[in-house]
Amino acid sequence: MAFLIGGANSAADTGYNVDNSCRFNSADSAELTKTPGGAGNLDAWTLSFWFKRSNISGAGATSYQALYGVYADANNQEILAIQNDDKMYWQLYQSGSVVGQLTTTRVFRDVGAWYNVVISYDSANGTAGNRMRMWINGTEETSFSTDTNPSSGLDSQWNGTTKHQIGMITTTNKFDGYMAEIVSLDGTAVTDATNFGEFDSDSPTIWKPKDVSGLSGSKGTNGFYLDFEDSSNLGNDVYGGTDFSEDNIVAADQATDTPTNNFATLNSNHLKDGVAYAEGNCKVTMSKLHNHRMGQGSTIAAASGKWYCEVKCKGGHDPDDPSVQLGVLIPEYFDHDDHLGNHAGGWQYAANGSKAHSGTATHDHADTYDVDDIVSIAMDLDNHKLYFAKNGTWQDSGDPTSGSTGTGSFFDLDTGEFYSFSLSAYDAGTDPFYEWNFGGCPAFAISSGNADANGYGNFEYAPPSGYYALCTKNLAEFG
Repeated sequence: MAFLIGGANSAADTGYNVDNSCRFNSADSAELTKTPGGAGNLDAWTLSFWFKRSNISGAGATSYQALYGVYADANNQEILAIQNDDKMYWQLYQSGSVVGQLTTTRVFRDVGAWYNVVISYDSANGTAGNRMRMWINGTEETSFSTDTNPSSGLDSQWNGTTKHQIGMITTTNKFDGYMAEIVSLDGTAVTDATNFGEFDSDSPTIWKPKDVSGLSGSKGTNGFYLDFEDSSNLGNDVYGGTDFSEDNIVAADQATDTPTNNFATLNSNHLKDGVAYAEGNCKVTMSKLHNHRMGQGSTIAAASGKWYCEVKCKGGHDPDDPSVQLGVLIPEYFDHDDHLGNHAGGWQYAANGSKAHSGTATHDHADTYDVDDIVSIAMDLDNHKLYFAKNGTWQDSGDPTSGSTGTGSFFDLDTGEFYSFSLSAYDAGTDPFYEWNFGGCPAFAISSGNADANGYGNFEYAPPSGYYALCTKNLAEFG
């Protein structure tokens, strides 16, 4: 049994699979750009895409995060963005004035879920309230804190000849997270979201993607479809139009964390002072100047099954320090201000080779780990065992495969609890940072490449037999 600490959208299996997404790391100023060679339809169009947030307000994010932007100059621009209060807004700004705007009343703070957004622009519509429309996960938004309708026949800037940006507007307001299945239809203003998704028949609150390849006939002049399946050309337009340019996006930003297979990441909703997230919430930096002892946990926790992940120690890490701790944590302890191993709900392997649980540390059970070492964590929640490896060698006489029957584990775990992968560090070197790999989009370069037995994940070391990446497709089978 498992749960997403955030929402469980897209956790259900689906007949249509989205294979890839693209990671946008705001610190890299990552974006996709294209300047259309000629204008398309400025009065009727539709844009649909899926996104999963990483940094949210106060977690290292820019104040506004642009999902798309068209910027002619300071007085003429168009943007769809997440505000610093985590509401979404879509604004048309022309000649120095707001001529159309929708700002939601709901907020988008769930870093464990994928959202689908469909926006439709139809300036010729006789009903003013239908000229700008928005659907989130298949349901039309009707409650807005700002609802300014454009005048009849007002041209937008989308499909014009100004540079179109995905993940940024001009050089600011950078998006941090993942995007998938970006579809633009030039000349078609949809009246519902059913071209792009459907509600799951078994779980009718779950909105899931549909195959959009057949919509190419509605792409018009400047429509496009980005599926991110070609790692050498992540801006490839599947509909055959001019590709987008990739700015500060590389092949390693291709992810298998998608709306149809949602992978665990670190949960930036549990933010501490001095903690910063990056690389799709798979990199965490912990400032030495702040008290940040309590663990940073994964967005998915499980109570059954066998699960695997990896952590690479990077710059600023202080070897032999007992306050650098990797392990697992019961989610109810996320906000407790203490070391991972000091809690009744935390189990840790420290950089000095010690292990600790519930405030009791035992020394000389494992090798110390240092900068560029990779620690593997394998938790067996069927037999309540926990194992750690350093650079592929299992510690403390552990053997996750044969030991899962009850011998050779680094720790025995409590029964009947949910567990997340976790990290804590305090007064440990100079601003240490740690790169995690839950399998969906590693924060560090993989030299070998190993998937689990179901073919999911991309790991430096092969997961032990019977252990799997912590993602929704595996959870549906084993969790």
